[in-house]
Amino acid sequence: MRTIAVFDTGKTNIKLSVSDEAGGLIETLSTPNVVHDGPPYRHHDLAVIEAWLLDGLATLADRHDIAAVVCTAHGSGGVLVDDEGPVMPMIDYEQAVPSEIDREYREIAGSFRERGSAVMLGAAHLARQMLWLERGWPDAFTQARHFLATPQYWAWRLSGVAASEVTSLAAQSHLWCSADGRPARLIEARNWQRLIPPLQPAWSRLADIKPEISGRTGLKPTTAILCGIHDSSANFYQYQAAGLSDITVVSTGTWIVAISDRSGPDFDVERAGLCCNADIEAKPLPGMLTMGGREFAMVAGEDDRPTTEENLARLIETRTIALPSFGSDDGLFPGTSQRGRLTGPLADHRDLRHSLALLYAALLTDRCLQLVQTSTVVLDGSFVRDPLYGALIAALNPDRRVFVNADQYGTATGAALLASHETRQAPAPLALRAVTPFLHPALDEYREHWLRAAHTGGQDDGL
Repeated sequence: MRTIAVFDTGKTNIKLSVSDEAGGLIETLSTPNVVHDGPPYRHHDLAVIEAWLLDGLATLADRHDIAAVVCTAHGSGGVLVDDEGPVMPMIDYEQAVPSEIDREYREIAGSFRERGSAVMLGAAHLARQMLWLERGWPDAFTQARHFLATPQYWAWRLSGVAASEVTSLAAQSHLWCSADGRPARLIEARNWQRLIPPLQPAWSRLADIKPEISGRTGLKPTTAILCGIHDSSANFYQYQAAGLSDITVVSTGTWIVAISDRSGPDFDVERAGLCCNADIEAKPLPGMLTMGGREFAMVAGEDDRPTTEENLARLIETRTIALPSFGSDDGLFPGTSQRGRLTGPLADHRDLRHSLALLYAALLTDRCLQLVQTSTVVLDGSFVRDPLYGALIAALNPDRRVFVNADQYGTATGAALLASHETRQAPAPLALRAVTPFLHPALDEYREHWLRAAHTGGQDDGL
């Protein structure tokens, strides 16, 4: 059976999976994504990752007939390269940039419509990384041939062909104006065109695998290296490939990422958390973005007790809430970064922390859904392991159909389906489960109380 290898570079973990041509997962290998503090800044160890990738491909090639390799990654990674390899280490996007770089970047980044997202934490945007590299290491920046988003970097290492791709550029890079389907004006203003290779579709075959990598891994010399795709866009693509429309997909992990195929938000007006991604055809995908997984962990702390309906009811009835935001990013509520706190009669009950974290994550998700209105909501990722997460979302959104996809490897599924994009004759298979809502008479009031407190920093209602 012909299979597809998917290399997925996450912020915390890296996965190498093998799927069948319908996207069905067969086998996965994983390893931590190690970050070094420096010098010259916090960065990912590309040499170690590459060695692990090649070893993994060799292992999987022994067991599977791999026809193609697709690379995918989060949207805040990029690598400055010359013809041979990296000329600077890959910046960890949580690395703070120098204050003078941050000030200059905010002056030149352009309007919200140009950016497609807020100016976020650290070095989150590829354009800001490029400015920092240009200012801090001008010789390396001058000698470089390309600046490649992470999926295209690995595709280049495997194929020797440099390309850009629209979903990767549209993922809060600030290099692509998703609302208008064109490069951001910042590229021309900074004369960065020479570093941005020509656009190729995510599903396009860049080339066969390099002969030396074929020999090193045992992959066939005809193994296709596809251009690759942003991870959330890959996950969304699995639903498009299945024929769904008028949907919002909420992917959960380190981030809560809500992406919709239905237009609506005005991208001339910046709103907290609002973003505009793109699908593989460059169609704008309105969405919301907040670091919900990281905040969940901070609220839950060491409490790993399962969430129960009884605990949720106690929290709701006593109006015990988690107020945003616990991370270094404002998230959905401007001015709240690192001001998160727990309030209410049961705030000190550590045996309720996990339940409170899930309730908080559900409220963040619900807030995202209010700005991307569709008839159908699909939840996937790490949060759906707890059935009460979906039950809360369904209760908070009674006028929508809410489904859960229990597949924990949606990114790999969507990326693998790219290999059959041009030949698929029928919708791709998809298993969704309808959600039964968690009904509590005070839940709507609890949400309104939380929203008021979140917007005021807890200054009303005696908090």
